[in-house]
Amino acid sequence: MVKRVAWIAAIGALTLGLSACSSGGAAAGSSSTPAGSSTAQQGTSASSGAGSSSPAAGASSQAAGGGGSSSAAAPPSGPLPTVRLMVGGIDKQIYLPYQLAQNLGFYKKYGVNVELSTEQQGGVGAEDAMASGQVDMAGAWYIHAIDFQSKGKDVIDVVQLSGAPGEREMCGNDSGVHSTADFKGKTLGVTDLGSGTDELTQFMASQHNITRKEYTPLAVGAGATAIAAIQRKTAACVMTTQPTVLELEAQKLAYPAIDLATAAGATAALGGDWPSACVLAQASWVKAHPTETQAVVNALVATMHWIATHTAADIANALPPQFVSNKTITKDQYIAALTTDKGQFLPDGIMPAGGAKTVYDMEKVIGVDVSKVAVGNTFTNDYALKANQTEGFTVTTKPAGADG
Repeated sequence: MVKRVAWIAAIGALTLGLSACSSGGAAAGSSSTPAGSSTAQQGTSASSGAGSSSPAAGASSQAAGGGGSSSAAAPPSGPLPTVRLMVGGIDKQIYLPYQLAQNLGFYKKYGVNVELSTEQQGGVGAEDAMASGQVDMAGAWYIHAIDFQSKGKDVIDVVQLSGAPGEREMCGNDSGVHSTADFKGKTLGVTDLGSGTDELTQFMASQHNITRKEYTPLAVGAGATAIAAIQRKTAACVMTTQPTVLELEAQKLAYPAIDLATAAGATAALGGDWPSACVLAQASWVKAHPTETQAVVNALVATMHWIATHTAADIANALPPQFVSNKTITKDQYIAALTTDKGQFLPDGIMPAGGAKTVYDMEKVIGVDVSKVAVGNTFTNDYALKANQTEGFTVTTKPAGADG
């Protein structure tokens, strides 16, 4: 999610495993000083995941069926290679594929052991942990690949999981905000300053000639801290995801003013597909670990196919119970929200044609210097295309070309 997601409760141990997918990238991958907004809970042989609004959760590895076909090779004998993957809020619906792949047993099926971890409030963000070498891969937004490359850090997206941000602008009942045209003079909550939600907010404001100086961005994190910002009226609105959206609605504290959670909503608000959740890695790491990269992408492509061919209830049943039901939301509410937003997930892990360019053009509008960034070098579809071919899946997403 997002640049520095500041929410999450620590969780219990999880059994891990990973697999092969997505494409390779340009060599380089320099490290950056960790500056994210959440400390990682690293997984070992039992990796950790965390729920922000939900209690700590280390789900058992349930095989929920589906996924790869018999064409996939059996996992090699002996110890599997290990890949460390940190997610920017592992219990958020927008990031559910990473944990779902674990619970379905897909990582190990495709020959890799994945140690999942998640951001914690006040620590290093997933993308920064990856760029600094604390973990190998990050479950985060594609926009960070452009941000890193604009700063000379060769980070690439190796598999694309969603075609929309999965966010909603949730506004307090007396905020007076019903569209981006109403942002002027308001305090607007984002997960963290400099995060993807911060950049999205800035871009939407700019569409109405509202500069960053004419509204106040406020880092509110997600979950309980975002809800508190609405309750205390320190923010008129917060940009957030499920299950925080559901919690705000259930408590009758806020309403959705802008939909960025569906492909249609993202197109209306942002001008086209806006690819977000993906897997980021340093290009140098990808080049040095092609087998592990392919295994991870294979597992996630199989997961995306599984999501596309199963109901929201099936997905909820395959996730850790603490992710889908807690003191503020019921499982039925979680399923209803996922049913509405499930269309954000891409069925084949492919960067959609035009999507990368939409994000790239947005970066230019908000003042990011992308003069030295070639959009075609920020992502690769090679690994995902190979994964789909291996499994016999039909690719339905038109792949982006070198121009994004």
